[in-house]
Amino acid sequence: MAGSSAIITACMRALMSFYGLRIPKPVQANLILSVENKELAIPAGLQDRVAQVYQGLVYMDFDWEFMRAHGYGRYEYLPLKNLPPIYIAYRDEMSEGTEVFHNDIRGRYNRAEPEVLNAMRFWGELTDKVSAAIRDGKGHEELGPLLNSNFDKRKEIYQISKGNLEMVEAARSVGASAKFCGSGGAIVGTYRDEAMYGELNRVLSSLNISLFKPQFVEPLD
Repeated sequence: MAGSSAIITACMRALMSFYGLRIPKPVQANLILSVENKELAIPAGLQDRVAQVYQGLVYMDFDWEFMRAHGYGRYEYLPLKNLPPIYIAYRDEMSEGTEVFHNDIRGRYNRAEPEVLNAMRFWGELTDKVSAAIRDGKGHEELGPLLNSNFDKRKEIYQISKGNLEMVEAARSVGASAKFCGSGGAIVGTYRDEAMYGELNRVLSSLNISLFKPQFVEPLD
């Protein structure tokens, strides 16, 4: 769940507080990414860093022309109060670095493989649909299928391990939606009500999968 970027973000905040510095949030995200890419040689993108710097619920648009003109993407807050019930589930034994999961995806993108390029376009359009659904206060019935389609498209171009696939399928078997939180080992999704959450807990616990409801807070600043 973005461990390395979270540690670097916390370190950056501590240094900013100690030295009394204020660095614009989009620049902070860029700096944190540069540490991972250049100092730690971790292949990564901006998404996790933007989420951790901004906090709350953030829509991200990495339009190429906008990024070329500004040096960062277009980031906008979405209303947390509009989210339907959310769960997170995970397996302790399945954590792995992002470089393991993403392996040659960047190379395949650079080689302009149609399957990968189409998937990237699909996810960009899907982000807009999810953003609109949240802004309009859509619930589990509308938002859930969009989250499911995120994972389904990922499964088309990545090799998904048996343990990760089992976790997603188990959650969906009771009507909940499910997609990865990051590179695998943990999933996030929506559910309709407490009855569905109870079924979700029953099914996942039988597979030794931990489940909890995240507590959402508004950004600090």
